[in-house]
Amino acid sequence: MTPEHFFELFLKELEQREEMHRYYKFLGKASSFHFRKNYFLERLRYIAARINDPSKKVWDCGSGYGTTALFLAMNGISTHGTTLEFYFETVAGRYAYWNQFGNANLFTCSYENLFDNPPAAGSYDTVIVQDTLHHLEPIGDALAIFHKALKPGGQLIAIEENGSNVIQNIKLYKYRGNKRIIKQWDEKLQKDILIGNENIRSLAAWTALMDKAHFNIDPASVQYVRYYLPHRYRNADPEALLRREAEIQRRSRFRREYFFFGLNFVAERQ
Repeated sequence: MTPEHFFELFLKELEQREEMHRYYKFLGKASSFHFRKNYFLERLRYIAARINDPSKKVWDCGSGYGTTALFLAMNGISTHGTTLEFYFETVAGRYAYWNQFGNANLFTCSYENLFDNPPAAGSYDTVIVQDTLHHLEPIGDALAIFHKALKPGGQLIAIEENGSNVIQNIKLYKYRGNKRIIKQWDEKLQKDILIGNENIRSLAAWTALMDKAHFNIDPASVQYVRYYLPHRYRNADPEALLRREAEIQRRSRFRREYFFFGLNFVAERQ
């Protein structure tokens, strides 16, 4: 199943699941629909291009609603997701819908803290951390768990916010100041957990952390996503905007590093 076909089916599911509308805002303002769609699809295409072998075992750490893992399941790829999100119960209700189009049961999910119950050594070929890596603290301990959980030659696929983005940094500073790490009470686990408070990082910062944890970021894998703001989508061809973003990323290092919102990369286990 292509990312595009999956997205069409996903929109139909959203029409039936009002509880997911606050997170997935595709059915909100029509003016921002293509802005959100482009971002969603670019990140899903990134994952699809790197996970396409059904023989590989995948761990989606911070799987949330399970959308990425369900996409992989529709393509015959087994994925186990772990999450600490309050909407964990919603995931179970999604299987009936997606089993109409493939084997949704290839996706399994559990509510757990990776620091409490890390996987056995060499359990996975690939780890996905989507909108999650900047929340994991202590980050060094988390990366050590990923390194141990991966087989030799395994890969960590990071789908992140770009910590060098000027606009996002201003917004986050207004939101949380310099308080980048906080404690948060978890009702299910009945204890405080340490969490990165939107602790986004630049590619250079991630590279240093990955190197220390014995991962190598593949330079060819680095992708910046979403340059244009919503107002640019008014009366514009969204596909043309994607092509322009790709061109800007290729030609301008300054705009790539400081004005793109998203950052994707693959880190290979040393």
